[in-house]
Amino acid sequence: MKAVIQRVLESKVEVNGKVVGQIGQGLNILLGVEKGDTDKEVEKLVNKIVNLRIFEDEKGKMNLSLLDINGEVLVISQFTLAGNIKKGRRPSFDNAENPDRAKELYEKFVEEISKLVKTQTGIFAVDMKVFILNDGPVTFIIDSKEL
Repeated sequence: MKAVIQRVLESKVEVNGKVVGQIGQGLNILLGVEKGDTDKEVEKLVNKIVNLRIFEDEKGKMNLSLLDINGEVLVISQFTLAGNIKKGRRPSFDNAENPDRAKELYEKFVEEISKLVKTQTGIFAVDMKVFILNDGPVTFIIDSKEL
């Protein structure tokens, strides 16, 4: 499971011109599910994300977590994170989990992170327009297999 997390002042996602999810200060999370991912990856990823100290304290140092600032998250499904661009010019998505299982793990991730912080989402497997006011910019890529 891979996540691109971006510290934001605000973020929203639209489907067909309508806002379906919107947050203030917190994290925009692009989440990709790969073959072989399990609930264990969900737990590791949620724990890492909510406790990662990437928000500034009163001295301007990245010393506070999402939990510390009472931040929000906007979770967007992003199967292209499982893409492989090593060969040729067209990405291969052989590593992407099948859509039914990917949706199941995506929803499990949303369920678990929602227990800890205010959470909004996009809509799984539809065309979305994501608006991100990146703060910093501060962006990290997390691979659950490396945790």
